[in-house]
Amino acid sequence: MTTRVWYTSYGSNMHADRLAYYLVGGCPPDAARTYPGCRDPRLPAASRPVELRGSLYFATESPVWTGGRAFYDPDVPGRVLARAHLVTAEQFSDIAAQEMYREPGPGTDLDLTEVLREGRSVQGEGRYETLVCAGRLDGRPLLTFTAPWGMHDIAWNAPSAGYVRHLAAGLLATGAWDAPTVAAYLSSCPGASGHWTVRRILDLIGP
Repeated sequence: MTTRVWYTSYGSNMHADRLAYYLVGGCPPDAARTYPGCRDPRLPAASRPVELRGSLYFATESPVWTGGRAFYDPDVPGRVLARAHLVTAEQFSDIAAQEMYREPGPGTDLDLTEVLREGRSVQGEGRYETLVCAGRLDGRPLLTFTAPWGMHDIAWNAPSAGYVRHLAAGLLATGAWDAPTVAAYLSSCPGASGHWTVRRILDLIGP
């Protein structure tokens, strides 16, 4: 049985401070939503920068950030900069539940059998109810969640300044990529491309 997994975030939870609200609960600064937290509130045992095969894009409308949300399409060629957090399988289930605005609990435990065997498991029609196994790190699965649709099946939507700044901060905090690399990456993602330039993102990041 898989007891620990790498929760692999490509969105706002790349930022350790933001992830902490999903784990211990509470309301992030300047946010309208209070997170209930996980049944097990311990912080990740480790966090590592990773690069995934696939593409990041922005779509739908986030009620938290406004503007487009980040989604992962593993079937489109490219690379996705991400951060893997070592958590328990129960914590991964509870984080996923909160992304879907549900209360974590025994009834929200995810069955990881299919995603570990097939690499993907559609567990619902919601925007983050499709599980993806993007490989392994130190022998443990790199698990994330995304939408059931593909990148080309939905209208793209530009992310807000606050969201872009937060994603950039999470990537920079890993120490794996510098500001020009992060800005170039985010500005190239569908939804952001044509709206967010490298220069604008660098100005957001600041010195």
